[in-house]
Amino acid sequence: MWQAVHVQGRLSELNPGAEVVILGMTTKGDQILDRPLAEIGGKGLFIKELEVAMQEGKAHLAVHSMKDVPMVMPEGFVLAAISARENPRDAFVSNKYNGLDDLPAGAVVGTSSLRREAILRARYPQLVIKSLRGNLDTRLRKLDAGEYDAIILAAAGLIRLGLKERIKAVLTPEQSLPAPGQGALGIELVDGDAAMAGVVAPLNDADTAHCVKAERAFSRALGGSCQVPLGGYAVIDNGQLWLRGFVATADGKEMVSAELRGNPADDEALGLKLAAELRAQGADAILEKLAHCK
Repeated sequence: MWQAVHVQGRLSELNPGAEVVILGMTTKGDQILDRPLAEIGGKGLFIKELEVAMQEGKAHLAVHSMKDVPMVMPEGFVLAAISARENPRDAFVSNKYNGLDDLPAGAVVGTSSLRREAILRARYPQLVIKSLRGNLDTRLRKLDAGEYDAIILAAAGLIRLGLKERIKAVLTPEQSLPAPGQGALGIELVDGDAAMAGVVAPLNDADTAHCVKAERAFSRALGGSCQVPLGGYAVIDNGQLWLRGFVATADGKEMVSAELRGNPADDEALGLKLAAELRAQGADAILEKLAHCK
């Protein structure tokens, strides 16, 4: 809802006198909170109802966290704009400890992400990783109730909701490579709606869009979804797009990673190139194991 209100404000500024109305909806991804996303159908659960509303003419556009948008857009819909990114990194949140390295053996860490779980299991095998679902308030409440010693969340969500003070440490990409699209907002439209495409075009941030497109192309080429522990993160560095990525088994025991640099205009081609590099390192064997686990 914060995201929708944010975009509503931006559109109102850009279109004085226009009425921008929010149609609030609770999606299946918000309702099923007792199981990991990987078990109940993945990221599409957060956007399906919104797309139906657009198809039926009840809404003109939908606002999404880009990391929650499936890598392959459904036919009939397009991502028309990707706005400037908030902090894309993962955040360490705890009432007892200042960082991952401070956690003792047996400490319980909560996360809803297979990506984060694989990283934690690979680098901190002495920790106990438990699934954590629910909205931000619910997750923080479970931490405060003592169910977890620490939880890992997207820094962007905490910052946007005014909860920055809960962050004990922002993890570096070297510690926890972000998910494709993390920290960025996407505007989805019905394909062919030229009028709305013109309205939302000013919300697009070119650098963020190049980075997110590269990340998503990389993820898409490796079948990225909630069922695949995969990280992909790009930045514009000295005029070049610097893309890093990894894929791993859920237990973190097998992981391949690589990075490359190139022209930002070649965003999707760079994503495909990085995916091919991981395949050359043995990513296919990891993906094959994940397929058998589903």
